[in-house]
Amino acid sequence: MTLSPTDALDLARELATQFATRADEADRLGKLPAEDIRALRASDYPALSIPRAYGGSDLPLRTCVEAQLELAQGSGSTALVAAMQMQVFGNARLNRPWSEDLYERLCRIVVEEGALFNSVASEPEIGSPSRGQFFATTATKNDDGYCINGRKTWSTGGRHLTHLLVGATLDDQPASLLVEADRPGIEWVETWGDGLSMRAADNHDVYFRDTQVPAQNLLGQRPSPHKKAQPWAPMIFASVYLGIGLAARDAVVRYALERVPKALGKAIATLPKIQRLIGEVDMALMAAKALLLEVAEEEEHASLARLAAAKQHAVEVANEVTDKAIRIAGAAGVSRALPLERYLRDTRAGHMHPPNGDAALEAVGKGAIAEIEQEGQAEGVDIRTFSPDNTQ
Repeated sequence: MTLSPTDALDLARELATQFATRADEADRLGKLPAEDIRALRASDYPALSIPRAYGGSDLPLRTCVEAQLELAQGSGSTALVAAMQMQVFGNARLNRPWSEDLYERLCRIVVEEGALFNSVASEPEIGSPSRGQFFATTATKNDDGYCINGRKTWSTGGRHLTHLLVGATLDDQPASLLVEADRPGIEWVETWGDGLSMRAADNHDVYFRDTQVPAQNLLGQRPSPHKKAQPWAPMIFASVYLGIGLAARDAVVRYALERVPKALGKAIATLPKIQRLIGEVDMALMAAKALLLEVAEEEEHASLARLAAAKQHAVEVANEVTDKAIRIAGAAGVSRALPLERYLRDTRAGHMHPPNGDAALEAVGKGAIAEIEQEGQAEGVDIRTFSPDNTQ
């Protein structure tokens, strides 16, 4: 069933409510709840970014960002798993990296089987292959198709994934192959679960040992890295972390309403100091959410500078407000009595997704410089030589 934007947001809230009941225990155990994945796969949520022609809801990036903002308030870890599939098919809808027959085949697998995909590319030797390094994982052509050998890290979703899009080196060129998760020769090693952030996202390592796939599972091969715009990844990932920030805001406001110290005789929410701090949290979240949704609305027309700004600002604000929420709650904020310490830890992982840090700021700065340069060129002024001394 295809979903309208309103239906998608209602579904995201319904799933978030379910996930929230398991999130604390999942964090303590360091395991992605199977119940979360069953609920996710049984719903129409995994197909939100798939074209209507192939059975999906064909929802725009903005609506999917809004849905992820809701979903992450229930469980950041499970929302991150959902984000992986959403951004893979969202970018594919925009850029069509595969033949149309192949694209339809992958979409139908999601719609008809409730499949859960992730692109596994990161490796111990090269990290994330965003700059075109060769994969250590190899694919060798044989009479039965392709034989894959190698190791991937940060494979969000772990054993719960049904399909892996595996980056490998084939004939000295990067290639992508579809690997069904039940094929022989796949070994999962649980390397995740006790880290700082997203402990229940099952970001485990996966090994491929002579894993055989048919020839039709070769998704593509290219001599150079994919250069087309990929707006879905930064926007969808940013929405996960900002959603956690929104959850922290709600949790600390509830705590402020419920906390009644004997010496005060009334809820701490009545104190002007607490109200000011909550106001700072709320204003920061409002601004970050507004920018994120505004840039998401632009989708394929968004510049790298705008994407980097929206993503970086959302993550920075998520980190700031979760820290401030703990300060508002005091000693209770650092205990397991409230989910605030989990929110604080989970938002730290947002810095790991590109564009981030200096690279993000440089992209924003270059965008601003290019904008003014173009304005100067349009007016016949060489802006690079402009100075306060030659204002005529």
